[in-house]
Amino acid sequence: MPSAAERTRTLVQTTCSAVLLIPGAEGYRPEQLAPEARAVGPDGEIFLLYAADAPPVRAATHAQADELPVVLELTDVAPVSVPHRIRGRAWVSGRLTCLPGVAERGRTMLRLEVGEARVDDLWGTGEIDAEEFSAAAPDPLHAYETELLQHLHAAHGDRLRELTGLLGDHATALAPTRDVAPLALDRFGLRVRFSAGPERCFDARFDFPEPVRDVSGLRREMHRLFEAARG
Repeated sequence: MPSAAERTRTLVQTTCSAVLLIPGAEGYRPEQLAPEARAVGPDGEIFLLYAADAPPVRAATHAQADELPVVLELTDVAPVSVPHRIRGRAWVSGRLTCLPGVAERGRTMLRLEVGEARVDDLWGTGEIDAEEFSAAAPDPLHAYETELLQHLHAAHGDRLRELTGLLGDHATALAPTRDVAPLALDRFGLRVRFSAGPERCFDARFDFPEPVRDVSGLRREMHRLFEAARG
């Protein structure tokens, strides 16, 4: 399974929603605290782009010693319609500083020096220190996951239903399913949610024999998975 650091790094580098939690900034709307763009630097620092007059920029500019303790909160929502769509959350805490002159006019780049992080997702919970976050790499499929899951959901619902055959005798003890939807995809496998309503659902994980490295390898493993289900 992916480590807590890898899962957190993946969330930071995807397009899932993010807001910067700043002491004393509780009265602002979430969209005022959401960065326009974010990226991870070579030393594990997180760069956040904001409008020059955004609350986080003003707060960082006026902070004493030019450092401000903040938490970057990330919320991961499934890209297809399923019960309980929030797949996970992560919180990255650290010190925020301004990088004047780096961004284009009317924008300001902020630098978040990571201190520690925490993740709570489909895999469970985990604590991450700065060194682990810096050393981790995002999942190689993260840039394609949304498109791939939406394609599976829209065009291959029948094949997803066939995966029930791989659940064995255990499937008979599970809630009867009305809907089957792909929930998450990473280099280790596919997670599918079977549901007969919001209160009657369960997840099944279909692991690949070996972790995939790219989309080409993913296609091969998905083909093998569906062929095994068809049987």
